[in-house]
Amino acid sequence: MYITIPSFIESLYSMKIYRYINSPLSLITGLLPLSLAEVSIYCISILIFYKLILFIRKIFQIPKNILNHIYLLKILKKLICFAVILYFSFLTLWGLNYYRISFSETSGIKTTQYSKDDLEELCLHLIKESNAIREIVDENNEGIMTISKGKKWVLENAYIGYDIISKTYSTLSGKYGSPKPVMLSELMCYTGIAGIYYPFTGEANININVPYSNLPNIVTHEMAHQRGYAREDEANFIAYLACIYNPYPEFKYSGVLLALTHSINALYKEDLESFEKLKTYFSEGLSRDLSYINYFWKKYEGPVERVSTNINNAYLKANNQKDGIKSYGRMVDLLIAYHKGKL
Repeated sequence: MYITIPSFIESLYSMKIYRYINSPLSLITGLLPLSLAEVSIYCISILIFYKLILFIRKIFQIPKNILNHIYLLKILKKLICFAVILYFSFLTLWGLNYYRISFSETSGIKTTQYSKDDLEELCLHLIKESNAIREIVDENNEGIMTISKGKKWVLENAYIGYDIISKTYSTLSGKYGSPKPVMLSELMCYTGIAGIYYPFTGEANININVPYSNLPNIVTHEMAHQRGYAREDEANFIAYLACIYNPYPEFKYSGVLLALTHSINALYKEDLESFEKLKTYFSEGLSRDLSYINYFWKKYEGPVERVSTNINNAYLKANNQKDGIKSYGRMVDLLIAYHKGKL
């Protein structure tokens, strides 16, 4: 029997080794209220800065002769050893998931080439769903969707959707630590990052300053990474499922909004006239929420955000996502296939 590399990684690593390591690690770190990932990043940054100062001082203290070259070689050797250990740890704790079988294949949701009519039909369906659910969620004094139960409530109840969908999609099952709020979320906004999965602690780290309408789908997205789905397009689709199967309307609305955003953006590129026509079907509440999301992220645009995007893009391309951040657009294929199967 011929076994492909993805199937080998899926059966041996993603469904066994990764789970045996990640689930206990995530549960242990989840006992703490703060993010160990965030604390470790700050400590590592301070350590690097300290070591850099020592390195510069040492260079100037050593005479510029053979001793200087020996010192530099020792430093280089240590850096290479550290990089090798770090990369091996990354692959063991997380990285091989980029090469596993796609969620489309394991879930039985087969994607094919879709037509413009398929895309337009999906967008119309998602607009109707968004408008309907928007009527039953809370909004603030400015008419923007809010969650009166608070952001902590979102973090504590995101698991419910996963408990439900794991009965249909077994690869999403398992027990993991709760998502963690990032203390310096305001600074995180300037990077354009809404969430980070940190494989060295098994934590899903959340930027809790994001708009309320986005928060549930961001939390469930990082939880998809926690369950071993590394690709961004798949994590987005899984987040959509985890939200719409969650019994709370706040989650349902956020999930449908995530799907609508990707789908309507794809339609915008495909057919501007159809895009403009469907936009007229947005309810006032939905329009206000989408406008606020755009306004929120635009406030943080700048050089830090651009550098962060380029780094993220390079990271994704280096890990079997050839389209980089563009891979987020492939979620539309899964959405169309999923909804066609439901009709």
